[in-house]
Formats: sequence, C-alpha cells, structure tokens
Amino acid sequence: MKIKNIECLPVHSGWRKNFVFVRIETDAGIVGWGEAYSQYDRDRAVAAQVEELGRYLTGRDPFQIRHILQIAFDDYAQRRGSLEFYCATSGIEQALWDICGKATNQPVYNLLGGPVRDKIRVYANGWSYKVQSPDEYAAKAEAVVKRGFTALKFDPVPGIWRTYIPKEHVRHAVKVVRAVRKAVGPDVDILLELHRRLAPMHAIDVANALAEFEPYWLEEPCQCDNIEALAEVRAHSRIPVVTGEAIYTRAEFRRIFRARAVDIINPDVSNCGGILELMYIAAAAESEQIAVSPHNYNSTTISLSSTAHASACMPNFIITEYFLPFEELGARIAPNLLKPVNGYLPLPQGPGLGLDINEQVVRETKGQQFPPRSFRLPKDEGP
Repeated sequence: MKIKNIECLPVHSGWRKNFVFVRIETDAGIVGWGEAYSQYDRDRAVAAQVEELGRYLTGRDPFQIRHILQIAFDDYAQRRGSLEFYCATSGIEQALWDICGKATNQPVYNLLGGPVRDKIRVYANGWSYKVQSPDEYAAKAEAVVKRGFTALKFDPVPGIWRTYIPKEHVRHAVKVVRAVRKAVGPDVDILLELHRRLAPMHAIDVANALAEFEPYWLEEPCQCDNIEALAEVRAHSRIPVVTGEAIYTRAEFRRIFRARAVDIINPDVSNCGGILELMYIAAAAESEQIAVSPHNYNSTTISLSSTAHASACMPNFIITEYFLPFEELGARIAPNLLKPVNGYLPLPQGPGLGLDINEQVVRETKGQQFPPRSFRLPKDEGP
C-alpha cells in the first residue's frame, strides 16, 4: 500500500479561525484524516506547509510514520522547525495513523500499546468568549455545569494581552473567579488561563490573590520560552502551574522538565508533532512525575479523537480540552464524533481514529480569509 494523494482542506469553523484538515488517500482505497492546529491569520501559512510537504510523500508506505516524520524534519525542513511546520507534520501524522488503524482494523490506541483507561475527562472552554462582568461569568459557568461538565477553563484577567498590568486587573480577576466559584460550587474544577501574558511579579500576585478559590491550575502565566520566569512563578504559587501548548516536540520540552518549571504540561496533538510525538512527550513527563493535559483548541472531530487515542494510553494523563463553540459544525463533519457525558468522553470505537468523516460537508464548508483585525497604535496603549 502506497500514498497516492495528499490534500489540505481548510474548513471555516464559524468561530474565530479555520480548521486545517489533511486527507491522505492510498492506492488501496483507504483514506486517512488528520488535523493541523491553526490560528487566526496563520491558517494559510499552515495549509501551505501541508501542501508543500505533501509533494514529497506520494509513493511512500503509510506505515513508515517515524521515517516520514524524520525526513520531513531532516530533509524537507533542514532541521529548522516552526509553528507552521509542526502543525503540518502533526496533521499528516494523524492521517497516517488513521490509515494504519483502518488497514489493520484496529483503533489507534491498540496500536500504541492499548488503553489504560476507558474514558477521557474533559474541561469546557470557549464558553466565556467576550464575557466581561463577574455576573456574566457566573451565569455562563453555571450553564456549562448544567450540561454535565465537571471542569471549565477561562481567562479572568481583563484587557488586551500585555506583560505588565495594573492592580485593578488583579482585583477584577478576583471578583470574576469568586463569582464563578460561588456559581458552580466547591466540587467543580476551575482552570485559570493566562495566555502567556504576565511578568512573574504579576503572575505571582494573581496566583496568590486567587488561591483561596482552589483553582485546578494556573495555565501559562509567563512566556513559555522564559523557563526561569515559569519556575519563579511555580516556586511562589500554591496553584499548580501549566505550560506546553506553544512548545513543540520532545526536544523542546526537555528544558522545561530539567528546570522543574511546571507541574503539568499541555502539548497539542495538532502542533507538537502528532500522536506519536505526544506519546513521547508524555512518557518523558511521566519519568519526571509531571502530569499531562493535552491542549485542544481544535475541532471536536479529528484532533479531539487523536487526543483521546493518545490520552487513553498515558498513565499520567489527567484531563483534556473541549471547545464548545465548535460542537455544531463538528456534528455535521463527523456524525459519530466523541460527545462528552458527565464530563467524560468515551474511548473512540472503530478502526483508525474511529470517525466517519462526511467529506461533502468538509469540501462545502471552505475556509475563508478573515478580515484584518484592529490593532492598537502607540497612542492607544496605556501607561
């Protein structure tokens, strides 16, 4: 069996960004699907990497996943990685695993050594987009919990993303988290997202101010490449510290592990290098007694299923991400997609990634170029 054709199919998600799907067809008639991570304004750059790299894979054996990834890095990228490159290889790699599973009539997690759990815990995200007041946060959070979720994530700090923030932003975050905790009760896990925003002094201030509400974690308080800053926050925070969504491959995670900079990592299967790379990263974290919570700002279809297959085989997995705004389109793309029940996903069933992709919907829901955003000028910046 050989790879016959590779396509990149950007799909408009209907909310904030495009999905970037990868379709690989073999000469045996088996089709595999993968998904590359994407961002607003960077979708076309990711898709271009899929298309350019795909030219070199025609005629290769789809079972040779490790070698394909190696030549992609060594020969195609000439050992120069980037977000767009790793997104592309991640989407391609998932599609190859989908093919291998379908060819052997096995779910991918069985090819990875078999599951260590029979369900995957998820937290809800995307529910608080553009919400501002504490009361609004509380009402939205309560609605999420009524759907059965036992964990939810949000960014409580107001304003645009800047390194240095005034005290009133910290006070606002306290009001928001207090309102959410009161609305959802003591047993729902609250996950705090900071989007790599803050200087350590502000991150520590936020962590100390919010500790009384017993957050599950403090995600990306500082830039992930400033390991010393992350370690400083961890040393002064009673809340577990997370990083990883903007870190790619096991080699890049090594510095984080060696510095004991975080308690939990959140690599993304659609940008870290794919399913196998996610497993390698998790295994390295396991040896350091660091937990893994895969990031998934992707669709509720292919990336979510890929994440579930990998997570099923990780002893140190704790929870993964589920984006509510992508549910409606996901149900049209994959009628048998994974659906959370009481805060958990069942393991995927069926061979490969376990999804039946409605190709017609994928091709009809074409990606779009988003209009330019309105960015601030120097005169608009605060002191």
